[in-house]
Amino acid sequence: MEDDSANQIPPTDEINSMSINSQNGEGSSTSTPQMSVEEKFRLVRSIGEECIQEDELLNLLTKKPQPICYDGFEPSGRMHIAQGVMKAISVNKLTSAGCKIWIAVGMRTEGVEFLWSSEEINARADEYWPLVMDIARRNKLPRIMRCCQIMGRSEQDELTAAQILYPCMQCADIFFLKADICQLGMDQRKVNVLAREYCDDIKRKNKPIILSHHMLPGLQQGQEKMSKSDPSSAIYMEDEEAEVNVKIKKAYCPPKIVEGNPCLEYIKYIIFPWDKNFVVERSEANGGNKTFESYEELVADYEEGNLHPGDLKPSLSKAINKILQPVRNHFNDNADAMDLLKRVKGYRVTR
Repeated sequence: MEDDSANQIPPTDEINSMSINSQNGEGSSTSTPQMSVEEKFRLVRSIGEECIQEDELLNLLTKKPQPICYDGFEPSGRMHIAQGVMKAISVNKLTSAGCKIWIAVGMRTEGVEFLWSSEEINARADEYWPLVMDIARRNKLPRIMRCCQIMGRSEQDELTAAQILYPCMQCADIFFLKADICQLGMDQRKVNVLAREYCDDIKRKNKPIILSHHMLPGLQQGQEKMSKSDPSSAIYMEDEEAEVNVKIKKAYCPPKIVEGNPCLEYIKYIIFPWDKNFVVERSEANGGNKTFESYEELVADYEEGNLHPGDLKPSLSKAINKILQPVRNHFNDNADAMDLLKRVKGYRVTR
């Protein structure tokens, strides 16, 4: 996707203003208007469904113009739309607010430093592994096992020793990279809290701030999150137009019901932040075309029955396909990228 990264910045005035790229493509500290601390706080806070703690975040942004924000991807299969699109929106907000972001591996964008954790660990093993061991020795086994949901596991699963050690390693990453903010999903919350608890253990005053973003549900009824082992549960960044259309057509979308409706969540967390509106195309008999300028306006129509799933779904598919088309073009036009995609699709994903 790197060749099309410029095309992947959400095409709206608000999101474009979040990009730190200047017009000539080079990073520039003057490419966006200077923000007040309050404006930075509102922008950064808007990313998280939960923030621990808001007063600490405000204090950090006041005292440190360029805080370090930690994010990470585990290369465990195909990238779904939450990783590819929602993450782009969040990264643009953070860099606009002056944050420097460490991402283990993932999208390519200017103003973000990309690190392979294996390379960093091997280069500074004498720092990393004592930190991991110190976190491990200060915590009982049940506390570490409560963090296993970060790997898509539960405390009831039969865990390997490596899986038990993994939360200690992820916790160590936060301190190893000197992160001020942990910007991860709600499913990573427990290990981020572990990092704050570790600060208490070592009498460290400045704790990492936890900014936990919303988790998009799976497309089928009752799926709390997307699953890489179930391709029908998510839209993937390289899905073809026909695949997107079929997945959205089959998605759970009960009439007049907003809660637990994945189609509405896609619109709220992807389409509106990207396009600033949502366009419904329908026949005059069904009310004619309508452009919704806010999610609240759309929800009101949907709950009243003025917007039917049969009209919402095709419009959602069209909006998603417009966002994904530059990604498809990249894979179609780049032989190396296409070869890599084929290899990734050939891997067996178990969870």
